[in-house]
Amino acid sequence: MPPRRPTQTAPYRCTECGWTTIKWVGRCGECQQWGTVVEAAEQTGIVRSVSPVAPGASRRARPITDIDTADSPRSTTGVGEFDRVLGGGLVPGAAILLSGEPGVGKSTLLLEVAARAAREGRRVLYASAEESTAQVRLRAERTGALHDELYLASETDLATILGHVDEVAPDLLIVDSVQTVSSAMSEGMAGHPSQVREVASTLIRIAKERALPTIVVGHVTKDGSIAGPRILEHLVDVVCHFEGDRQTSLRFVRALKNRFGPTDEVGCFDMTGAGIAEVPDPSALFLGHGSPQPGTCVAIALEGRRALPVEVQALTIKTSAPNPRRVVNGVDSARVAMVLAVLERRGGITVSDQDVYVSTVGGVRLTEPAADLAIAVAVANALRDVALPRGVAAIGELTLTGEIRPVTQSAQRSTEASRLGYSTVVGTSSRTLRRALAELAGHAAARPGDDAPEF
Repeated sequence: MPPRRPTQTAPYRCTECGWTTIKWVGRCGECQQWGTVVEAAEQTGIVRSVSPVAPGASRRARPITDIDTADSPRSTTGVGEFDRVLGGGLVPGAAILLSGEPGVGKSTLLLEVAARAAREGRRVLYASAEESTAQVRLRAERTGALHDELYLASETDLATILGHVDEVAPDLLIVDSVQTVSSAMSEGMAGHPSQVREVASTLIRIAKERALPTIVVGHVTKDGSIAGPRILEHLVDVVCHFEGDRQTSLRFVRALKNRFGPTDEVGCFDMTGAGIAEVPDPSALFLGHGSPQPGTCVAIALEGRRALPVEVQALTIKTSAPNPRRVVNGVDSARVAMVLAVLERRGGITVSDQDVYVSTVGGVRLTEPAADLAIAVAVANALRDVALPRGVAAIGELTLTGEIRPVTQSAQRSTEASRLGYSTVVGTSSRTLRRALAELAGHAAARPGDDAPEF
């Protein structure tokens, strides 16, 4: 038998999933990531055994019931909406990743967080690797974020940033951003997956060793995912996403991962010329102003754990075109098409000869089925030229049979509606769409000087 040929070592390896290949390719054949295949290091063999090392007295394993959490109290950032998303504040040693599209306001938000934390007596180090100190100072003057306890550094080298940490001894560290910082311990330019992994691992290790809360900014790709290796999201304790429409000033912060709190909280902010402002009660942003108008209905939407009243507006125009127009803004077009079909077939409202326009107020987007009934009511009121009185809201999902089905967190929605002054909430108690339209017609007819509309 001829001797077995030695196995050839694959010279190229994917830094994301470890897939190997004998020649370089631009895209990994396993995880389908671009630019992650690099030349593999020389194989040194597999370690067959590891010698045990006795832990020190401070690191000895103890029963979980003996662990004292009194030494790890949460500290607020000074921004209530951000604290809400974090689960109550910053935990010592927590590593937080904040991602978002370019220009959404990540740096502005973190500069506000740094300034408010400094005003509460904590020393903050803001390491900006994307802007110069003069540029950050100009933005701080515009937003009123100047304080003597807020230290600023413009560095792209990880070792230099760690030197600033030793010199300043901050109580909060902010690095903007992890993709623009490089380390001499890893090959490649800044932003390379190996560099991102090395920088993030070092920052997280420093945060854990010194009980130093650390917030790092992460870039996103064109499809909205966080740039760099996926291990970055596994290493950190909290992953927050800052989102918003550039056409509106409304911004949301959502927690996609949180080891210290819930992941269904949402923080609301308003981007203004003087910086970013909290919106503790964003109800007024999503409601129209003035007297009630035909073609409007309020839906109680759920953003995380927060119930928000959102006004749905509809406009109908008679048309003779064979294909009437269906234009939507802030709602799902396929969902609206289904609601219009149910409205005509089960509700007795003819919309096949009407151009229908449906929109929300304030730039909010309704994607949940709980807004089905409000959309149907708004379209029906637009056709009949009926305006509902204030204090009326609609909550419910419509089925193809015209039945109104319950939605998630219905009790919380109803409670929030009552707190905001909506005394009449039409929903599953009406059972069918036709009955709900009849009940709302009665409420509309209760206004003095109006005749009862016929549905």
